Amino acid sequence: MKKIVVVNAGPRKGWNTDTLLHETERGAKDNGYEVIWFDLYRLEKYTGCISCFGCKREKFKGHCICKDGLTPVLDAIREADGLVIGSPNYLSNFTAAFRALYERLIFQNLTYVREAPNCNEHMIPTLLIMTSNAPDTMYTDLVESYRFNFERFIGPTSTFISGNTLQLKDYSKTDWPWTYFDAKAKKTRHEEIFPKEREAVYNLSKGLFK
Repeated sequence: MKKIVVVNAGPRKGWNTDTLLHETERGAKDNGYEVIWFDLYRLEKYTGCISCFGCKREKFKGHCICKDGLTPVLDAIREADGLVIGSPNYLSNFTAAFRALYERLIFQNLTYVREAPNCNEHMIPTLLIMTSNAPDTMYTDLVESYRFNFERFIGPTSTFISGNTLQLKDYSKTDWPWTYFDAKAKKTRHEEIFPKEREAVYNLSKGLFK
């Protein structure tokens, strides 16, 4: 049976990123895939790339040699037939958890050989999802920059951005007044638009992982 790896790089269970990722899981399963799920915030301790250059040695080519909580994630992706990674936007970027995986995943395949910069011989379709409380149009360039490297080193990559997301069930219960946000508008969007986004990523997953 073919397998896809779904990676949640957000900490909040049951919220926007987690919900959209479960829709991709459903789409892949409906196409007969086995899904291997990882929550980065619930793994054993890990770091980003430590620049040891072990992956640049011939016998470890394409393999990060740092052994920690990310090792099973990297091993699973290496053997998978597809990949989905989702992350919320924190301070105008993906989460630190995402960045740690991103560094280790990409750098292990980078050869520094001009004629053949990528040693990954098992390129797989990839879906990159970002959620944000800001409008989705603010981060198209950011997501595109990540898509570019996923496309070069992991495989053909599609992206999906869900913007202006609902962060809290009740904004009135915060200690400080969050005047940046129109709580009523966010609630309305979550009820009217977010279900359509759930359907969209489900269909995107079914289309990618046939």
